Amino acid sequence: MNDQNNRPEMDPNSVTPSNLPVMVHAQYVKDLSFENPGAPFSLKATQEQPKMDVNITLDAKPLEDGQVKSLYEVSIRLSARAIRGEQTIYIAEVLYSIAASMPNVAEDHHHPLLLVEIPKLGFPFARKVLADLIQDGGYPPLLLGPVDFAAMYLERFAKKDEDKGVV
Repeated sequence: MNDQNNRPEMDPNSVTPSNLPVMVHAQYVKDLSFENPGAPFSLKATQEQPKMDVNITLDAKPLEDGQVKSLYEVSIRLSARAIRGEQTIYIAEVLYSIAASMPNVAEDHHHPLLLVEIPKLGFPFARKVLADLIQDGGYPPLLLGPVDFAAMYLERFAKKDEDKGVV
């Protein structure tokens, strides 16, 4: 029995770029930094694992483009600092950006899309750039796990709503 006969048919012409809720126009590294202050001595293998300080921050801003409606730049900043004792082993930072538009989404729904859904799309690429940067600096790559951007969003903006008395 052919399994294809039991699946609903999908019209390939029904999904077009003009009716998608979010369109990604470009993804790019906007800024990249790596500091290796103790090299070559910090590259020696030791028993003591460095303490890691990893931070993720998000930013979104509108872009002016007469051709694309509701165009935004969403930036993911990944920063990592490795410290062993009092010595900084390395500092790595990636600013990864996504240019995206939401022409068919009401403006009051843009905020969560910009700070949850679009970062979900770009994070795997930003994470790879950071891992490669650290590895190219002479260290094992930093393998970041998945990030719950929805929880980050709720934590960040639910507090502001509570402070305003919004429940």
